[in-house]
Amino acid sequence: MTRIRNIANSLHTNALFFVSPAVLLLAWAWVCSAGIFPEQILVSPAGVYQTAHELWGNGELQSHLHDSLYRLVLGFAIGSLLGLVFGVLMGLFKPIDAFFAPTFNALRQVPTIAFIPMLVMIFGVEETFKIVVVAKAAFFPITLATYDAVKNIPSSYFEVSKVYQLSHVSLVRQVILPATVPPILTGLRLALGRSWMVLVAAELIAADSGIGQMMEMGRQMFRIDIVLVGVLVTGVIGFLLDRSLRSVETHLGRWKQS
Repeated sequence: MTRIRNIANSLHTNALFFVSPAVLLLAWAWVCSAGIFPEQILVSPAGVYQTAHELWGNGELQSHLHDSLYRLVLGFAIGSLLGLVFGVLMGLFKPIDAFFAPTFNALRQVPTIAFIPMLVMIFGVEETFKIVVVAKAAFFPITLATYDAVKNIPSSYFEVSKVYQLSHVSLVRQVILPATVPPILTGLRLALGRSWMVLVAAELIAADSGIGQMMEMGRQMFRIDIVLVGVLVTGVIGFLLDRSLRSVETHLGRWKQS
């Protein structure tokens, strides 16, 4: 009986999961059919679907998506690695923390978008610029999450490591990583979403390919249907990225409890 109740609750939760997207889609379709806005301002869901089908059929959508995801993966990997290393160093060594903390805390308050004009002047609008933008967007939240996680490690852990005379490498591998993985994963999830949004914004401003540039070209051609395809793709990709890391967090939490 309990199992049946759990299955029913799961089905109910899964059904609710689709309610808000369905309501939004129906409201969108109703507004378009009512003629509240002209087609030049708001295209119907059917029109957006048709445009998406055409873009997919001629390979344009795949090409833009490939370029955006390539920049995201490479930039996020670089920013994450640097953030993890820097966060651990700041958390473990007080002189490093004292020296870099003021500059770090000042720079992390500046939106990544504000650096785009300067980065364009330095790197141009080629791939390096987009990768640096993503790396910068990922670096600060991951560094902060790692720093806080290391700082919250109980001092008894370090005392035990001193008793066993662990090297710095063994300390990181056997003590720091197991104790900090959950909060670091949360930081990675938040940083990944921020990196994706910043990348699309950067492509809107200065790029020759990518989802953001596809939307910008649609705007210039007064093709709101292409813009909306880009908006939907951006939202879906961001949602999938977030859900993927959330599932990793969930499985990790169950593993630690067991």
